[in-house]
Amino acid sequence: MTDTQFDALVIGSGASGSFAAKELTERGLRVALVEAGREIGPEDFADPPKGPVEKGIQLRQRAIATILGQHVQAKVAFFGHQFRHLFVNDREHPYETTRDQPYLWIRGRQLGGRLHTYGRVLMRWSDTDFKAGSRDGASPDWPIAYGDLAPYYDKVESFLGLVGTPEGLPNLPDGKYLKPGHLTAAERRLKEAVEGRWPERRVTTWRYMPPNPRRVPQPLLAAMATGRLTVLADRIARKVLTDRSGARAIGAEVIDRRSGQVSILTARVVVLCCSPVETVRLMLNSASDAHPEGLANGSGMLGRCFMDQAPLVIFGTIPGQKGKEDDPTWDPDPWYGRTGGAYIPRWENVGDRHNPVFLRGYGFQGTAARLYVPPHKRAQFAFMGFCEMLPAPDNRITLSHRRDRWGMPIPHIRCHVGENERRLLMAASDEIRAMVEAADFEVEWIGSPLGLTEYGRGAYPDEDPISRWFFRRFFPRAMTMGAAIHESGGARMGDDPATSVLNRHNQAWEVPNLFVTDAAAFPTSGTAGTTLTIMALTVRACEHIAGELAAGRL
Repeated sequence: MTDTQFDALVIGSGASGSFAAKELTERGLRVALVEAGREIGPEDFADPPKGPVEKGIQLRQRAIATILGQHVQAKVAFFGHQFRHLFVNDREHPYETTRDQPYLWIRGRQLGGRLHTYGRVLMRWSDTDFKAGSRDGASPDWPIAYGDLAPYYDKVESFLGLVGTPEGLPNLPDGKYLKPGHLTAAERRLKEAVEGRWPERRVTTWRYMPPNPRRVPQPLLAAMATGRLTVLADRIARKVLTDRSGARAIGAEVIDRRSGQVSILTARVVVLCCSPVETVRLMLNSASDAHPEGLANGSGMLGRCFMDQAPLVIFGTIPGQKGKEDDPTWDPDPWYGRTGGAYIPRWENVGDRHNPVFLRGYGFQGTAARLYVPPHKRAQFAFMGFCEMLPAPDNRITLSHRRDRWGMPIPHIRCHVGENERRLLMAASDEIRAMVEAADFEVEWIGSPLGLTEYGRGAYPDEDPISRWFFRRFFPRAMTMGAAIHESGGARMGDDPATSVLNRHNQAWEVPNLFVTDAAAFPTSGTAGTTLTIMALTVRACEHIAGELAAGRL
């Protein structure tokens, strides 16, 4: 038992945990931040890649990562070998998934989590997302609306200094931007072609956070500056502990990752920010006499309705244009290079538009003429599509009988593509192909969980035959559910404790001083990235926590 009782125990240090630490310490609370991985330092970014980094098959680099134990992480769609140490070793961190529809679980275990490797694209959600169930009845609505979250989106965007271009679209609300975004000439060509032919569609710039030269995530630096943050890296949270009644969390049992020593941290409030799979795993493993089916699982919904956005990738070249274009918005980062791109927000089943073929919709994020190619070669384009997955109770996270090296049951992940997702993927593939071809781009291949389709000269025609054979052979294993890296659900928010785990403040119905602010709380999966909404939800929940503690209600 530790001698110090903290005001708040935050478990996880990524998108949600870093902002939880910031908000709570800045409101005067003493916070312990538990991170399962190591601390991060300048040495992790000391050797930038030499020369331009091509985003091709990268067979050799992926093979090396696989041999070294990263057989899952090496399947990331746009793999960069310089980031390999920022992803987990899959041998040390196993999980189970189904054979017929495997799930790709991409993870990072270090201070800041996946904030070191995510695309930094930060899009707001709208009531098209939060109130989707009111339109089609396929899922519960969120217990909050866009208006509830808008002030917290403002706060996060202003703090991070985002780049973006306002568009006035109701389904993609504008935010607070430090600078306008930039489209390359090829992306402007796409914009003119798409908006000229399909007036209901828009091509806009990414809304993104520039690279952080200090590397440690900004909210963690802000929390550290208060003097009220205790960072406990290399500590694996094994169980959330409650009092005998089970009505209050009292802290957590943690394991030193290196020594195996077990200790107990105590706090007035526990905030879970581990990412959906790990948060649900921890809550299930925290079962007790008071919570026999897992912590705060009286509804039976813990682990259920796990989702990810169904992914697809389209890749090809731009006739009439060679090499790459530079974005003048920011100087290139020595480690991450340049960033930015084009975004096509969802237009299906928005407003008075109704598509009878499927529910919900899809959006696209990518680049044109930004990927490095030698100056004499055709410029390239690449877009990734994100289709909304409907919440299904049978898609769930459970615990295996197998255990990891620290004695915790490993998670079993079931995330099967349903008929609605299949229809979305087929439609999205057809529509993105039509849009890029309207701009006279030349498609080489399109891939999704439904398979790989090649056009013209086929995928990567300038690569050697062996690399192309391996790409075709192993692509289906890489473009499965999980490849979007936008997982959500498993401990959803709601208005009814019989059908949800958390209330509208991300607070567990059955354990009022337990909060979950990562994407496990999401009732729906959306089509835009989840990260900005995770951050805003966390800021909102922490404001509530601080107020309730001050009032003596927690």
